[in-house]
Amino acid sequence: MAALRERLTVPVLAFGGILMAVTQTVVVPLLPDLPRLTGASAGTVSWMVTATLLSGAVLTPVLGRAGDMYGKRRVLLIAFGLMTLGSLVCALTSDIGVLIAARALQGAAAAVVPLSISILRDELPPERTGSAVAMMSSTLGIGAALGLPLAALIVQYANWHVMFWVTTALGAAALAVAWWAVRESPVREPGRFDTLGAVGLAAGLVSLLLGVSQGGQWGWGSPRILGLFAVCVVVLALWWTQQLHAERPLVDLRLATRPRVALPHVAALLTGFAFYANTLVTAQLVQAPEATGYGLGLSIVATGLCLLPSGVTMLLLSPVSARISVSRGPRVTLAIGAAIIALGYVVRIADSRDLWVIILGATVVSTGTTFAYSALPTLIIRAVPAGQTASANGVNVLMRTIGQAVCSAAVAAVLVHHTSLVGGVSTATLHGYLLAFAMAGTVALVACAAALAIPADPASHDTGQSPGRTAATRDEALEGA
Repeated sequence: MAALRERLTVPVLAFGGILMAVTQTVVVPLLPDLPRLTGASAGTVSWMVTATLLSGAVLTPVLGRAGDMYGKRRVLLIAFGLMTLGSLVCALTSDIGVLIAARALQGAAAAVVPLSISILRDELPPERTGSAVAMMSSTLGIGAALGLPLAALIVQYANWHVMFWVTTALGAAALAVAWWAVRESPVREPGRFDTLGAVGLAAGLVSLLLGVSQGGQWGWGSPRILGLFAVCVVVLALWWTQQLHAERPLVDLRLATRPRVALPHVAALLTGFAFYANTLVTAQLVQAPEATGYGLGLSIVATGLCLLPSGVTMLLLSPVSARISVSRGPRVTLAIGAAIIALGYVVRIADSRDLWVIILGATVVSTGTTFAYSALPTLIIRAVPAGQTASANGVNVLMRTIGQAVCSAAVAAVLVHHTSLVGGVSTATLHGYLLAFAMAGTVALVACAAALAIPADPASHDTGQSPGRTAATRDEALEGA
C-alpha cells in the first residue's frame, strides 16, 4: 500500500494542478451570458475573474510560506478544500455577490502548484525530481487549455450550474486522493508566521492588480486608478522595509534579490505575459465575425477545441523539457522556451487568417511555454534552501500571475485603439491583433535575455545535475552566506 501511494504522488499532485487551472478558466466562456443569468451589469460580472486573480495572487506566497512552516501537505489540503467549497457555493447560487465571494475562495487553489513542487522536492529521489517538477509546473498551461473547451461544452449543452457541480466533484476527488496518497514532508522552517508582512503584501498586491485589471474600464488617468497605484507604491515600500527587519519574514528579500533567484522571477513575469497573449488573443481572433475579413466566426466550443492541441502538447513535452534541463541546465531550457515562444508569434504574425496556421502558431507558443514553465521551478529549487521552497516558488507563480494581468491590460489597450466598424459594431482590426502578437513576442525575447543572464549553478555548472543531488551542499552554502 505504501508503494502504491508513493507511485501515485506525482499523478495526484499533477491532477490537482490541472484542476486548479481548469477552475480558474471555466468561467471565461460564461462571462457573456452572466449579466442575463444573474441580473448584474457586465462590469460587476467581470469580478468573477478579478476576484479569483486577486485572492490567488495574495494567497499564493502566503500559503507557500505557511506550508514551509506548518506542513506542506496540511496547507495543500486546505487549498483544495477552499477551492472545492468555492465551486460548491457557485453551484448553489445565482446571486452575483455570493458568486464573486465564492470565486475568491477558489483563488486559494493557486497555491497548489508551488506547494506540490516543494513536496516533490522533499519526497522524490533525485533522478525523478526533474521530470516531476516539469510536469507539475506545466499543469498551469495544460489546465488552462483543457478548461476552456470543457466549460464551453457544458455551457452550450447544459445548465450553467452543471459546470460548477463538475468542478465540485473533481475538487472533492482531488482532496480525497491527496489526503490518502500524499505524505507530510518532514522539512520545516520553524518560527512565528509574519502576519504583518502578509497583510502588507496583500494590500500592495490588491492595489496593484486591481489598478491593472480595472484600468481599461475605469480609465487609466482616473483618480481611482492613480490612487490605487500610489497606494501600491507606498505600501510595498513600507512592506519591503518591514521584511528586511523582520526576524522571520514572509519573503526573504535578501535571498530573493540574489541574481540566481531574482532573474528567474523576472523571467517568470515576462513569460507569463508572453504566454497569456496566446490564449487571450486567439480566442478573440477566431470568434471575430467573417465580415471583418479575417475572423472565422467560430463558436465558443470550436474556439476551445482550437486551443486543445496546445494543452496536449504541453502534456506530452514536459518530460522532454526535463531531459533538456538534465543535459543542458534549466537556464538553457528557459532561454530555449522563451525563444520558441517568440518564434510562435512570428508564425502568428505571418498568417492569422487560416485556421491551421493559427492552431500551429498557438501550439508553437505552448511548446515554448512548456519548456519555460518547467525550467522556472528547477531554477528556484537550486537557488533556495529546502525550508523555503514553497514560499520561493509561490513568489515565482505570483510573478507569472502579475505578468498575465499586465498582459490582459496591455492587449486590451492595444485592441481598443485599433478598431473599425463592422455591421455597426466596433471590432478590433487585424492590425491590432498583429501588434499584440508583436508585443508578446518582444517580451518573450526579453525573457530569453533574462534567462541567459542567470548565473550558472556553481554546484552543477549548468550540466543539468538533478536539484536533489546538490540540495544539502547548496543549503549549507546559503546558510553560511
